[in-house]
Amino acid sequence: MFANSRIAHQSLRACCAALLTIGAATPAGAPSQSAHLAAVALTGAHALPFRVGEQLTYTVRIPSAWMSGRGIMSVDSVTDIRGTPTYVLHFTFKAKIGPVKASSDETSWLDPLRLTALQFQKHESSPLGKDNETVELFPAEKRWLTTDGKSGTSPSDAPLDELSFIYFVRTLPLVPDTTYTFDRHFDAARNPITVHVVRRDTLATASGPVPTILVEMRVKDPRHYRGDGVISINLSDDAERVPMRIASTIPGVGTTIFTLESRSSSAPLGAPTASVGAPSAPR
Repeated sequence: MFANSRIAHQSLRACCAALLTIGAATPAGAPSQSAHLAAVALTGAHALPFRVGEQLTYTVRIPSAWMSGRGIMSVDSVTDIRGTPTYVLHFTFKAKIGPVKASSDETSWLDPLRLTALQFQKHESSPLGKDNETVELFPAEKRWLTTDGKSGTSPSDAPLDELSFIYFVRTLPLVPDTTYTFDRHFDAARNPITVHVVRRDTLATASGPVPTILVEMRVKDPRHYRGDGVISINLSDDAERVPMRIASTIPGVGTTIFTLESRSSSAPLGAPTASVGAPSAPR
């Protein structure tokens, strides 16, 4: 049982890495309802492939660990961080192997106009313990600071964390057989991150085949990978670039697979909710 709980903990952290996630909870201060925040929400809705109200629900499987669970990735609201309106990007994940349970709750605060993160928080819990972290990012100063006293410099004045990075990827041109290289992770030791656009692909879903673009990301994360990690993402081949399927192979654990189960979205000012079909069983 202890061995399985260790695998569950590794798998949970791997899942979070697969989604490039860090962050959670609610920042200090209630969300502002100013006209400026509303304007940012509306601008982002037109300029970006994601907007406030988008919610992506995933089933999660790690076949080698007999692990299953569910994850939700969403753009929850617009709120103010140090005078800057930001999108609140949220990821929550729960999984279990028999009676053994693990969970993660993470959030990133992203400036949608400059596409740079200003803050993230993380809360993880498993039978092996808990991991909590809060990081403030100061893009203009190229530095970051955690609440427990850790600090460092960033190589970019537009830093990102793991969760905001996956939203950033959705904004790229994604031309097949093209490789992009970025030094935009706020922690210099986690760079570079490469994004290779492999090809256009068709993903089988419960409602029929869906055209996608297959992207492979190579990331540096010593806590989840030995060396570089490779994450495969099938993004919908349309203007919204929805992550339909995410797969990450972790040494010693196996392949973690996130499969889109459902999607809902709404415009910042109350447009009708829409939904898309989910992929069928991963191939």
